[in-house]
Amino acid sequence: MGRIIKFRRRRWTRSRDYGAPEPALRFWPKERDRVTARGVLSHTWWWLLELRPFILLGILFVLWAGMDPALVEPPGFLLSEPEHAAEHFTRCGRGRGHACVIDGDTFKLGERKVRIIGSDAPETHPSRCATEARLGEAATAKLQELLNKGAFEMVAPIYRDHDMYGRDLRVIRRKSASGVYDSVASEMRESGLARRYIGGFKAGWC
Repeated sequence: MGRIIKFRRRRWTRSRDYGAPEPALRFWPKERDRVTARGVLSHTWWWLLELRPFILLGILFVLWAGMDPALVEPPGFLLSEPEHAAEHFTRCGRGRGHACVIDGDTFKLGERKVRIIGSDAPETHPSRCATEARLGEAATAKLQELLNKGAFEMVAPIYRDHDMYGRDLRVIRRKSASGVYDSVASEMRESGLARRYIGGFKAGWC
């Protein structure tokens, strides 16, 4: 008797098993696929497909801001109800701890330390060089001046209102005579004594 060869049936499950080339993996559809898609999808959904990269970037930005909420001032619909404050602020020190300014972006109100969202001032505790020490002193005095202009509002992001150090994260704003809100963080940046806070990517002041 001859040798018995066991027959194994081949399972054809891929296009190349039938002699057809494998389709290339691609993010954007070909033009003919777009024509087909236009016939199936509504105009709104088609534009959503076209805007996928920008939507992805927007989601990544929101996640980045959510991880460090001191980065940017949130839009109005993401802010809590305003908390009103009207205090005379001094410089923080021995016997002056109720309403006082710690540095150019942080102040104390009662037992709370408040970190202003969207502003990054020179360090003062400690400063890294003589230039930063001088600018930090000027920024602290400027913040004290702005806070003492009159009553203001403190509003918090609804998604996170404290930073990793336990400080309250707040947008500090004051309504002008025209009815428009003036941001203390913006006024500090315009003075040149603070910069926009960008997390761990901030540049030094030396």
